[in-house]
Amino acid sequence: MARLTDWIFPRGPLAALTVAMAAFAPLSAHALFGDDEARKAIIELRQKVDANRAAQEAAAAESEATTRRGLLDLANQIEQLRAEIARLRGQNEQLAREVAELQRAQKDVQVGLDERLRQVEPLKVELDGLSFSAQPAEKREFDAAMDTLRRSEFEAAATAYTVFLRKHPNSGYTPSALYWLGNAQYANRAYKDAIVSHTRLVNEFGTHARAPEAMLAMANSQVELKDPRGARRTLEDLIKRYPQSEAAAAARERLARLR
Repeated sequence: MARLTDWIFPRGPLAALTVAMAAFAPLSAHALFGDDEARKAIIELRQKVDANRAAQEAAAAESEATTRRGLLDLANQIEQLRAEIARLRGQNEQLAREVAELQRAQKDVQVGLDERLRQVEPLKVELDGLSFSAQPAEKREFDAAMDTLRRSEFEAAATAYTVFLRKHPNSGYTPSALYWLGNAQYANRAYKDAIVSHTRLVNEFGTHARAPEAMLAMANSQVELKDPRGARRTLEDLIKRYPQSEAAAAARERLARLR
């Protein structure tokens, strides 16, 4: 009859295997359960990683899109600024041209104004030891008469001086104009007219530097008119009135020849 212990703790190889399997059974179930949990955790972790990666990729894509939009906006702004700069540069160039034109116009106006002022403002003249003021037109007319005389156009010069004296009776040029008028008349062989012009110079402007020369020229006209007595009186009067002048020295020589 078998013992109770034999039922509880069977003996032999089969019994040992049975006992070993019975002991291992709980451990295998536990291991299988742990693998499922691990797989589940791994899957969840992978899902989280994938989700995180997807989120990062989405964020990166959104950031790149935002950056591209920002760059596009910046490029548009730069282009607008360039256009604005070009417009302002064009305006500046136009303004510079307008300013230059205004400056040229102002300069032209100033030049024209100066020219008109020169035409009407009195000029200071130094002539034959005298200083006086003369109108620009007055000076031009006297200079023109002198130029005519220098060209040996004696008749035209005499006319120019006569017109000048009539037109400017109170001119500071009057004594000089009378002197050169008499010389032009003498050169044109109008001796009587020359004597009248030189006599007026001596009578009205006796202290003028040309007065002694005018008296010497008067004596020359008188000689040409065959009036040696009149020439002698004029030369003697010249020596008496202007004894220190060069004309007086020339008069002394001519008196010697007249005798």
